Amino acid sequence: MTRVFFVRHAEPDKTIKDDRNRPLTERGIASTPFVTRILSDKGIDVAFSSPYKRSMDTIKAFTDSLGIQIKTDERFREREGGTPGQGLRKNPERWKSLSWKKEWGECIAEVRKRNIEALMDVLDKYEGHNIIIGTHGTALSTILDYLSPEYGYDDFIRMMDWMPNIVEIVFDRKEVVAINELGHLGQ
Repeated sequence: MTRVFFVRHAEPDKTIKDDRNRPLTERGIASTPFVTRILSDKGIDVAFSSPYKRSMDTIKAFTDSLGIQIKTDERFREREGGTPGQGLRKNPERWKSLSWKKEWGECIAEVRKRNIEALMDVLDKYEGHNIIIGTHGTALSTILDYLSPEYGYDDFIRMMDWMPNIVEIVFDRKEVVAINELGHLGQ
């Protein structure tokens, strides 16, 4: 079995407009020990992350405690948002029609495609390992939507304010055996 532990980043500082380099808030930094507490006994031996600062910083103390280097993969990055104010909470059409988008930015189908490709590459290369992946809410939601027929827009909304959020997906090769919500902070 391969176990992948997705960690949606802790609370980001939204006053910083540079999405790629947006740091965690003080509250976000203070919540990162939660990741270590939940994952310390999981035997994790491989680490990946979105290259975005908030995702890497959410798992860094944990991976440092294990002496594991974080490998970044651009495909695990956040959704390119498009027009400000056109987010997923305000536009459930993005989930109803996966190719829906306004002006520039990525649609859900594009985000899902690149995240699933990255995940399948990780599963090919690290079969039998326990892997942590630092990620984002939309990216994680597209993966769950692809892998689980029960997952959808209402689940995305339910998990939107969970930062950090930890979800374990157990694979037998590339077949999903189980999806487990391990814990989250937030509302």
